[in-house]
Amino acid sequence: MLETTIAAIRPADEAAMAAARELHGRLTKPAGSLGALEELSVRLAGLAGACPPPLPEPAAVAIFAGDHGVHAQGVSPWPQEVTAQMIGNFLAGGAVVNAFARQAGASVTVVDVGVATPLPTDPAVAGPAVLDPAVPRLVVASVRRGTRDLAVTAALTRDEALAAVQTGIRIADELIDAGAGILLTGDMGIGNTTPAAALIAAFTGVDALDATGRGTGVDDPTYAHKVAVVRAALARHTPDPTDPLGVLAAVGGLEHAALAGLILGAAARRTPVLLDGVIAVSAALAAAAFAPDAVSAMVAGHRSAEPGATVALRHLGLDPLIDLGLRLGEGTGALLALPVVTGAVRVLHEVATFDSAGVAEK
Repeated sequence: MLETTIAAIRPADEAAMAAARELHGRLTKPAGSLGALEELSVRLAGLAGACPPPLPEPAAVAIFAGDHGVHAQGVSPWPQEVTAQMIGNFLAGGAVVNAFARQAGASVTVVDVGVATPLPTDPAVAGPAVLDPAVPRLVVASVRRGTRDLAVTAALTRDEALAAVQTGIRIADELIDAGAGILLTGDMGIGNTTPAAALIAAFTGVDALDATGRGTGVDDPTYAHKVAVVRAALARHTPDPTDPLGVLAAVGGLEHAALAGLILGAAARRTPVLLDGVIAVSAALAAAAFAPDAVSAMVAGHRSAEPGATVALRHLGLDPLIDLGLRLGEGTGALLALPVVTGAVRVLHEVATFDSAGVAEK
């Protein structure tokens, strides 16, 4: 599945991008007056191979959840059981991501790809995906109950990492087959900013200090310890950035690997994927290492307060749409950016040209 997905990913369509730029030049507005929105709409035209590109709707959020053996190193003050408890909150509609998704009319799919503790609800997964904004959906696709401790050994085997990536591809296909016009990344996993930092450092070559943030808000001693854990793990495993599956296996998480698969699956289907915060962009680095042209499907929703997110976005060549100091995860920043993406495309569909409106040009 991974090989065929990568083979289906193609470069952006230059003719469609040129057509979008030309159309922008004829719309009733000064050239360039919409700033970054114009280039975003051009990129989406290139992804779709059409001008104007399809409106990015309906939107589907995919929240991948997993736990982490490195939690045993004391990198987070939150108990690991919170991962499963938050899944219950997502399914009950009580989390921030649910509030933002209702506002945006987006569906929420929660995927247990490696939660360590039993879920507080019965698995509600049967049948095909349904994009219902009112009813969050649970998919149980656990590869294993949490990763191993990356400070001690590889977090995953290559086979486990591959299984998680392929889960993400499958979820992308299911949501797109159900009608989704854009996918939004979400994540849940206590301790998951530690493997995210390790992934970012591995793929970009920056020092652990530059890739590691405070996550849920750790104090100074815990932060220093977290940086040391990431640095030691990189030294232990020496992950090769040209081997993305190996990097994910050595220092990644199951949700990171699944998110990489979701991005690859979306790119193969020429469907935009709106990235959330540091977990998503660390996964995006892996997706880009698998298939560099997958970057054409990525839209950076926001700039996370986690420093590694800025490092990763710079490496990917992506500019975030909003910067609000967010560091929650779940898909919240991507949801807040969604109207910006929709607006960028709607301009090409609905704004009159100078000729059609009878407006004089300068």
